[in-house]
Amino acid sequence: MPTSTLTSKGQITLPREVRDYLRLVEGDRVEFVIEEGGVVRVRPVSGSVRDLFGCISRPRQPSPGLEDLEEELMRSLSAEDLRIREGRE
Repeated sequence: MPTSTLTSKGQITLPREVRDYLRLVEGDRVEFVIEEGGVVRVRPVSGSVRDLFGCISRPRQPSPGLEDLEEELMRSLSAEDLRIREGRE
C-alpha cells in the first residue's frame, strides 16, 4: 500500500503508484472527499471549462463566451459548496 509523509507545511507527495493509477500529471488538480467513518477519498478534478468550449453547438444561437461559462461554473460550484457546508442533501 503506497504511503506518504506530511510536511510541516501540510503538504504530501502522492506516490507514483497513485499518480499513475489516477493518470495525473504535473499541474493536475485533485480533490479530497471526506466520507463518514473517517474515510477520505482522493480523486482527480478533470479538465477545465476551457476544454468544453465549442463542444456543443446550437444552430442560430451564438455560443457563450469563455468568461460566461466560467462565471456559470463558479456560481454552480459556490452553490454546491454552500449546500455541502450546510449539510443539505
